[in-house]
Amino acid sequence: MIAAASADAAARNAFLGSLVADAIAMPVHWYYNQQAIDRDYPALGTAAVYLRPQNPHADSILWRSSFTPPNEKTDILREQAQYWGQRGIHYHQFLAAGENTLNYQLAIELYEFVRSRRDYDPEQWLDRYVAFMLTPGRHRDTYVEEYHRHFFTNLAAGRKPISCGVRDVHIGGLAMVPALVAALGPKHHDLRRIVRLHVSLTHKDDGVIEAADILTTILSKVCQGDDVRETILAEASDWISAAKIEKWSRNPDRMVVGGMLSSACYIPDAFPAALYLAWRHADDFASGVVSNARCGGDNCHRGAVVGSLLGASTPIPHELVNGLKAHDKI
Repeated sequence: MIAAASADAAARNAFLGSLVADAIAMPVHWYYNQQAIDRDYPALGTAAVYLRPQNPHADSILWRSSFTPPNEKTDILREQAQYWGQRGIHYHQFLAAGENTLNYQLAIELYEFVRSRRDYDPEQWLDRYVAFMLTPGRHRDTYVEEYHRHFFTNLAAGRKPISCGVRDVHIGGLAMVPALVAALGPKHHDLRRIVRLHVSLTHKDDGVIEAADILTTILSKVCQGDDVRETILAEASDWISAAKIEKWSRNPDRMVVGGMLSSACYIPDAFPAALYLAWRHADDFASGVVSNARCGGDNCHRGAVVGSLLGASTPIPHELVNGLKAHDKI
């Protein structure tokens, strides 16, 4: 085992890695046509770079999404509402190159919240979450995931925040896990319970909570010096195996994630897809996060797994750290 200070530093790098992975994937988030990624963002095929999103988004289905706030006190769309229902709108159209999507902006908020208090309190966190979401201009992201919409619908109905979560099966529920591991430290005695509690506040699906617990365990061990590939196989055996990896490794990443495994957000495929990419690119951070982005689908939220595991175990290139808008907060 390595020293606690080194383990804590590795955990911060893991969190930083998740933010980098999200920001790189952001312009091609929810592209399901991988050839459209190459056409619209050719620079992403040659290097790990931050790019700004552009309209039109080739695969946007934002026009099919809708949210009518039950009352003014739960309006989480505000100025962005005008873009919902329109075709071709990029989900993150107003974010700058190197900027993080909404769930990762909340992860940064959570990191600062826990670090300032040196502890985690779910009710105080939910108060901060609600305030963040309802403050005009607090974030500039156009899209808000379903779990946010369900949460605030329940809040408007009079439920207490602690009871507003719903069963959500999306890998977006893992976006804040690296933040908690970094803020509390990988050796924290109650880390796994706190992570499970936190995720369950918004994502009550057993699969998402289990995946969060496994990611926490793997991150904790890798931050303390364990080998990332060996730890993935040891701790995530219900999701991924050496036999599957051997089979998948015969193919390009895009054929695995987007072909053999869905590139969509649903946890049964999204979590093993992310673990596989972290396993395959265990020696090269930049290669891993770029490949994750270029596979398309819910690449931003797979980045919570890919970016954190690679960030904990391999160096993050300086230019990616310096180009990340949020890097000085970590």
